[in-house]
Amino acid sequence: MSRLRTFLEMIKFEHTIFALPFAYLGMLLAWWTTGMLAAPIDWPTLITQFVWITVAMAAARTAAMAFNRAIDAEIDARNPRTANRPIQAGRISKRSVWMAGFVALAVMLFAAWQLNTFVLMLSPLAVIGLVGYAYTKRFTWLCHIWLGLVDGAAAAGAWAAVTGSLADPIPWLLWAAVTVWIAGFDLIYACQDVEIDRREGLKSVPAHFGIPAALRFAQIFHILTVILLAAVGIVAGLGWPYWLGLVIVAGLLVYEHTLVKPTDLSKVNLAFFTMNGYISVITLVATLAGLIVL
Repeated sequence: MSRLRTFLEMIKFEHTIFALPFAYLGMLLAWWTTGMLAAPIDWPTLITQFVWITVAMAAARTAAMAFNRAIDAEIDARNPRTANRPIQAGRISKRSVWMAGFVALAVMLFAAWQLNTFVLMLSPLAVIGLVGYAYTKRFTWLCHIWLGLVDGAAAAGAWAAVTGSLADPIPWLLWAAVTVWIAGFDLIYACQDVEIDRREGLKSVPAHFGIPAALRFAQIFHILTVILLAAVGIVAGLGWPYWLGLVIVAGLLVYEHTLVKPTDLSKVNLAFFTMNGYISVITLVATLAGLIVL
């Protein structure tokens, strides 16, 4: 149990909240557009899909974080910000982390199998995305986009888990919205490691273009996030609570960017963790309310 707690602490399991609400958002919109929320409601099917979507999402993130921690173990050991993480401090072995990652990957694939054939067929692409992220920073500063694409796939994947298809603009709009949202706040987070990235020869937008440029890119990405979420609301025909929630989300994104300045990165964790946790939950709640009032 002690090692399990150490592992969950290392992968920041609680931060699954960032992407999980968007998976639920894709699930809810798929239920709505396919008429599954109309009476009589097939509760056993809805509950089964909810459970396996949750399992798949949590397992995918666990696998991604485990592989990232194991692959970057030596680099993290040379970074003062990450030098005290569990692997580096000797509280858990890298071999155990690799094993946990493969177990989580197996759980994700099993959950995909339980959902439908379509998402099972797509799962190899998810595996490539999850494992590949840790390597992207070694050859391209577009690593932030890669991370966004992998996280954004949760929303589209949940839609596919319900419908067995992606032949609708809604999952693609959701995927794009989450991609630029995640990429934007990852740009902010990466500003902390500019000198380390340059010293280690790693690629990132802050290391390549500088912190001021990275923060401007993050602002552009978050403007695109609001635009794409608005497009979701229009295409799905969501009610007024969704639009109220979108205004709040836009306000939080503006506030997030006031917390971080090129000369002051002391509030990065507040901007990265707290604000984005609020944003994901508010978007989900606003979507649910927007469906209820229709």
